[in-house]
Order: sequence, then structure tokens, then C-alpha cells
Amino acid sequence: KRVKSANSRFERYLEKKPEKYLLQLYITGATPRSCQAVANLRKFCEENLEGLYQLEVVDIYQHPDLAREEQIIAAPTLIKKQPIPRKVMVGDLSNQELVKRCLGISSSSI
Repeated sequence: KRVKSANSRFERYLEKKPEKYLLQLYITGATPRSCQAVANLRKFCEENLEGLYQLEVVDIYQHPDLAREEQIIAAPTLIKKQPIPRKVMVGDLSNQELVKRCLGISSSSI
């Protein structure tokens, strides 16, 4: 009985603990559009996912192999790897409502 109680408490904890977002942003060097996408995404993450995200910025000029592996055909491209399902968004990420929808973020999910 004690084990069952501990298990159910642990399961409730897991249900309440928000998942961490694993994000990759593919850019093309230090172009104005790339810089704006990075700034927009960082601002978005700090305002909506504080402490719940890991962001990797990948310059496709420096890492063409990663871009090829992810089948990146335009930049900037944001990929949400976790939590599943995987989502992809192309653009400068200036429309925060569109970014929220793409990432599957609602006020109840964070």
C-alpha cells in the first residue's frame, strides 16, 4: 500500500511538471533577418518559456551538414524537437501568436 501511494504521488508530480522545450533555430550568418529572428525568439522564450527551454542557434553556413540532415530549405527556420510532436516554422518569428500556435503553447501548457 505504501509503494502504491508513493507511485501515485510521483505520477501526479510528473503530470504537473512542464516539459522543457528543445528548440533549434537555423539562420544564415549575421544577416539582418537572421539577427531579428534570434532576437525575436529569445524575447519570446524569456516571456513565455522562462527556464523551460533550451535553444540552439545553428548557422547553416558553418554547419551545412546539420541543415542538410534536418532538410532545411529556407532560413530562418525554427524546429521544435521537444516536446513532441515536432514542429517547423519558417520566418523571422515576429508574430508571437503564430509562434505560440506553432509551438503548441497555451496558457495552460506552461
